[in-house]
Amino acid sequence: MGATATNTPNPPAAVRTVFEAYPAPARMLLLALRDMIFDTAASLPEAGRISETLKWGEPAYLTEAPKSGTTIRLAWSPKQPESVGLFVNCQTTLLDDWRSLYGGQLDLIGNREICFRPGEKLPVAPLRHCIAMALTYHQRKPAP
Repeated sequence: MGATATNTPNPPAAVRTVFEAYPAPARMLLLALRDMIFDTAASLPEAGRISETLKWGEPAYLTEAPKSGTTIRLAWSPKQPESVGLFVNCQTTLLDDWRSLYGGQLDLIGNREICFRPGEKLPVAPLRHCIAMALTYHQRKPAP
């Protein structure tokens, strides 16, 4: 698992270990989502530097400087082996926004998840937009 030709760096060792533990179909899809997060961030100067770590034992992506966005987390679970998820903080309004924009194109679950099935073609344009919205959420969030 090396860096791709994109803007994707090699993952930290702990994150790499988690990805390697996933079954191949889920891992391939999650790595494609990971690439998309880094590529999208690279196209958004306002997102700043992205850090990759583990949160709740799952790969997580945070905007470190200037802390422009909310954390994006990627997950697979043996409890739901036929799907993987891209998660955001449940306290954001992102899922409501995504539902109004892409409710017919994305499998949106509750107030924090976009669900994918291994082997399915990723809806690149809507997904990149959703990731961009997450990476810049704190710059755009409504005032309290």
